[in-house]
Amino acid sequence: MIQQNNRTLYRAFGHSIQSDIPLPELKLTDTALDDIDITIRYAELSEDWLELSRSSARAFVNTENQVMFKVPELGIFAAANGTTILVSPDTGADADKMRLYILGTCMGAILLQRKILPLHGSAIVINDKAYAFVGLSGHGKSTLASAFLQQGYQLLTDDVIAVTLDQHDVPYVSPAYPQQKLWQESLDVFGMDSNHFLPLFDRETKYAIPVSAQFAESKIPLSGVFEIMKTDCDDCEIRAVNKLERLPLLYRHTYRNLFLYYSGLTQWHFDFTARMAGSIDVYQLQRPQHKLTVHQLTDMVLEVIAK
Repeated sequence: MIQQNNRTLYRAFGHSIQSDIPLPELKLTDTALDDIDITIRYAELSEDWLELSRSSARAFVNTENQVMFKVPELGIFAAANGTTILVSPDTGADADKMRLYILGTCMGAILLQRKILPLHGSAIVINDKAYAFVGLSGHGKSTLASAFLQQGYQLLTDDVIAVTLDQHDVPYVSPAYPQQKLWQESLDVFGMDSNHFLPLFDRETKYAIPVSAQFAESKIPLSGVFEIMKTDCDDCEIRAVNKLERLPLLYRHTYRNLFLYYSGLTQWHFDFTARMAGSIDVYQLQRPQHKLTVHQLTDMVLEVIAK
């Protein structure tokens, strides 16, 4: 561990990060101090928030180079220029909850500012290729990824999937950090004892699950995206998503896509996802609302990948 003025150096989402705020979820790095990509600092943001929020009817203030938002009883957060996250915590702010916003909304904004596509979901590695599971909250993205970990595959990221394109428009997923977030119901499916894991703040039935032993530490080419949907169907179904449907799907599951318009990134997002969509396979997984199907979905995914 390297510390400089109580600042620790980490590696996540393909970038080096220097932070005033301890981020125990992230992997430590030996990056040189002059090669830092992103800095995370405490700052006094109250006056800036008061001034900027007067002209905004939204819960956040978003310009081309900055996203700022306030969370009641927690603090004010700002992500700027693709390089800096500032945090102004309220008195008594919970550190666990603060990290959820730093590594979630703030990091999503930073990635967009750096013109890296953040998808909302989990990504795993199968046969040296990355596969992403995207979907609405509660539809089973992390649970399906965990089912693959149970079979010996590796995790690349959970919650925020950082996608870049190479010169040939091949998309790559960069590793985030070796942790999953799973609900109690998911732990029950895999016979995991919740007493062994820490609950996430104010979500007493959702837990942080370390997966260091099965974490992929290098970026991997993205071969496929699976959208998970809960429906009124009686059984699981899978279908290929045609090219006309792919751009709306990727927009739908872009993490914090409401930032795109106010950051002037709508055209960039269209161009990026159009280039990306031609290089991957895209499928939709439909699962029943109230039925345990994760093992069936795992088999369906492996079968379609094998083809």
